[in-house]
Amino acid sequence: MVSLPPFTNDGVLSAGDYLLTLDELVFSPLVSGWRQEVEWDVPWRQLLVKNLAVLVNQLWQVGIQEIFVDGSFVENKPHPNDIDGYFVCDKHEWFGGELRARLDKLDPIWNWERRSRSPGSPKRQLTMWHKYRVELFPHVGQGTGILDQFGHELEFPSAFRQIRNFQPKGIVKIGGMP
Repeated sequence: MVSLPPFTNDGVLSAGDYLLTLDELVFSPLVSGWRQEVEWDVPWRQLLVKNLAVLVNQLWQVGIQEIFVDGSFVENKPHPNDIDGYFVCDKHEWFGGELRARLDKLDPIWNWERRSRSPGSPKRQLTMWHKYRVELFPHVGQGTGILDQFGHELEFPSAFRQIRNFQPKGIVKIGGMP
């Protein structure tokens, strides 16, 4: 079993980046749970990791190595809604469209402009979310729309490493690129 710290009192991982391979992630307490008294939705969490693996493998196929996952999946929520994350990519490849074109050849879900609502939900989700219940965003130094305590817009690395009260939290970095 992978050694991850238990959740903090805020229900998140302690501050830091936790490097896990996809195999380690599926056998980690993020999937199996830390405590038996909480009904942890292990089958759902396993499915989310299986879906994440599809997308991570596609990113690896186009040369992306730095992939981070966060969201309710890495929080003390027995049934997370999804997996959120980001990947670091070359600014020129991204803005030139080459990276997205290569990803779209693998799976036509790599589009951040097309959003639609799922039945009964007011929130508009990405195509990849509807298919995989995972949302991975490219990080090329742009803002996220998430603000810090001073009202400054954060980039993904900072935004994903804090909770709503601006306290630091941990995040999982996916390792093991073949």
